[in-house]
Amino acid sequence: MSGIRALLGLGVLVTTRCARGGGAYTRSGACPASSGWGQLNWTCPKAGISTMETTKQLKYLSQEEAQHIDEELFTEYRFSVDQLMELAGLSCAVAIAKGYPAASFPRESPTVLVLCGPGNNGGDGLVCARHLKLLGYEPTIVYPKRPNKPLFENLTTQCEKMGIPFLPEVPTEPQLIDQAYNLVIDAIFGFSFKGAVREPFGTILSTLKRATVPIASIDIPSGWDVEAGSPDGLQPDMLISLTAPKKAALLFRGRYHYLGGRFVPAALERKYQLNLPPYPGTECVQRLL
Repeated sequence: MSGIRALLGLGVLVTTRCARGGGAYTRSGACPASSGWGQLNWTCPKAGISTMETTKQLKYLSQEEAQHIDEELFTEYRFSVDQLMELAGLSCAVAIAKGYPAASFPRESPTVLVLCGPGNNGGDGLVCARHLKLLGYEPTIVYPKRPNKPLFENLTTQCEKMGIPFLPEVPTEPQLIDQAYNLVIDAIFGFSFKGAVREPFGTILSTLKRATVPIASIDIPSGWDVEAGSPDGLQPDMLISLTAPKKAALLFRGRYHYLGGRFVPAALERKYQLNLPPYPGTECVQRLL
């Protein structure tokens, strides 16, 4: 398949109400990071969060710390992978809906491209796509390396049964992505990523770097070192940190930084001195920036 019709997985062409890059959400308009939770005594005036006089600082995790917390959630607290994946994916969908309301997209159809990797981050992306569909968005998924495991097969089937189209590949022309979608969700690599980026994901990330459509990254911008970041890598407009932000999040320069995953037991939070901000009301996400 080729062209915008194939990209959308639909039989009609999406029309635009404004020129490319002229909508409400373009990465060129991203502002530099400002003080937020964990950077200025749990204060984020930009996000409308009330100032709290406290010396507690939100902890930014190393890769090893993130892995240890994940392992304890599975072994000590008996969470299952699919349980945490469902909570994480729902949090991502809610954060995206807050940052990019479907009604404010520059295109008539709220199209979203979801790029899923072969691991748990990709599973979070599948869950996120399913919830976005229920929230009124029109997601399309690219899932080039599918694990041969029941969990991921089930998540794929759920999306297919909900009428979410899957594309075999991402086009190498960034203009096609800009013309067809309002937003790209980066669910390729998570906090366990190490080493060089392998194909086809190297080409995918190269294409995304040349696109102008906003990008929302789940947990870590794909290709980034979890602790040192990547100044020349992907620069998303939104970052959704899960459980707790990783050290690389300190180098995030997009407009929106959300914390998602309201599932961390209080004892585990105290053990690792996470100093997580309180979630408002019944929300499953908290805006950090």
